[in-house]
Amino acid sequence: MKYSIGFSPCPNDTFIFDALVNQKIDTGDITFEVIMEDVETLNRLAIQGQLDISKISYGVLPRVLPNYKVLDAGGALGKGVGPLLISKEPIYMDQIPACTIAIPGQHTTAHLLFSMAFPTAKKKKFMVFSAIEEAVSSGLVDCGVIIHENRFTYEQKGLHKIIDLGDFWEKETQCPIPLGGIVMHRKFDASAMQRVNGLIQGSLAYAQESYPQLSDFVTSNAQEMKTEIMLQHIDLYVNEYSNQLGKVGKEAIIQLLENAHLLYPEPVTGSFDIFQD
Repeated sequence: MKYSIGFSPCPNDTFIFDALVNQKIDTGDITFEVIMEDVETLNRLAIQGQLDISKISYGVLPRVLPNYKVLDAGGALGKGVGPLLISKEPIYMDQIPACTIAIPGQHTTAHLLFSMAFPTAKKKKFMVFSAIEEAVSSGLVDCGVIIHENRFTYEQKGLHKIIDLGDFWEKETQCPIPLGGIVMHRKFDASAMQRVNGLIQGSLAYAQESYPQLSDFVTSNAQEMKTEIMLQHIDLYVNEYSNQLGKVGKEAIIQLLENAHLLYPEPVTGSFDIFQD
């Protein structure tokens, strides 16, 4: 059986999926066709139902539930891992609704968290996450929401943190932040989902055995990122929720879905079950 699988080139994803897609663990008769894209592209592909298995932003989950279920493993949740709102010069919170804000994709969790914190802010520019620091530095936008490795680099470029949107979420919900998850198409039955989920857990366990040594698959896809930044990235986004959502992780996802009306006036949740059986 061959599955199409989409994930990003970011170190947390390549760290988790390396052994799975490069046959470092025994996958039996299962093989994978890898589609590696930024998460907003993956979000759009998932909306169209094009991939068998994919990483998505949890912010887009309401749109993809008709076609997908959330797998238990492979995602990114946690505390202290959320997006940051930054600016070139200090900006007061009450000034944000009048500002132009760069957002790392219309369907991202970052957009949803920003919308929860600033529901009246409407002057948004959607762009690839890696372009946002430069957009803020150059004055193209007044402020921007940064994710991934940019959390570790913005201060070096003289930029200022306005608010930690993850901290805002945690105070509002008392839940870890559901950033990205792994979904699998509903056309596959429960046993197929359970098997793939187990392989993802096995792939993660394989990677953790040699950590902090990083494979060529991780380093070659990390866009010239320094090793220190790659390790910080993995330490931040790969944790117990990456192996198993558990009751706490699932509750966080449900909390996020309950706030999805901020992006989707009529969320396509219906009566769909959310998680793999």
